[in-house]
Amino acid sequence: MTTELYYNILYAWMAFGVVAFPFIMLKTAPYGRHSSEGWGPMIANQLGWMLMEGFAPFLISFWFWRGDIAKTNTSYVFYSLYMAHYIYRSYIFPFMTNTKGKKMPLFITGSAIGFNICNTFILGYFLGNVGGNYDDSYFTSLPFIAGIIIFFTGVFINVKSDVMLINLRKPGETGYKIPKGFLFDYISCPNLFGEIVEWIGFALMIGALPAWSFPLWTAVNLIPRAIDHHNWYLEKFSDYPKNRKAVIPYLL
Repeated sequence: MTTELYYNILYAWMAFGVVAFPFIMLKTAPYGRHSSEGWGPMIANQLGWMLMEGFAPFLISFWFWRGDIAKTNTSYVFYSLYMAHYIYRSYIFPFMTNTKGKKMPLFITGSAIGFNICNTFILGYFLGNVGGNYDDSYFTSLPFIAGIIIFFTGVFINVKSDVMLINLRKPGETGYKIPKGFLFDYISCPNLFGEIVEWIGFALMIGALPAWSFPLWTAVNLIPRAIDHHNWYLEKFSDYPKNRKAVIPYLL
């Protein structure tokens, strides 16, 4: 594949995200608290999470390791951070959740797999064949330092919020409660906010357009999700704090 063709695919992928955003805003994705059986066959929630996220580490590894540019310490760091996120998201997080007996539509799992096929190609092919293999001096550059600080800030927000949500239910409990404390005092979905922040940091760290396709698509997928969650809380709980925003403190 030529670099020109790769960038044409990248531009199309990013443009598709922009065009898709208003359509995603119109329809609530039917999984989790919004689960619905009107979307075809259903599978166990934990299995669905493992399938839809679990392909990502293998797919990006394929593109990264088969690439023909020299690997450097920086490209290993970028690859390792991506791998660490998806190993957690695929093989650790699903078993932390209290979702026994819950199901999600197979359609949602398939859609997420499709996204990960495209996303891992964009990032993996870039890291393996196009760029991101800066020399060690890049570790002291402003983009890398700022990016990695923002990345781990996002990771902290995401994981801490996940754990707080999981711990809302005591063993054997079902149903939903109003989360309180930490960033939940400002937004309904700090876990989703943290993931957006994480990938903005990742893109800033790499400092190349292909890396920015990931936070773009993360926002396209998670902002509508956060708004749906926020509206659900407002409808379900009459005492839900009215000053909270959905996903960005004080703004959205």
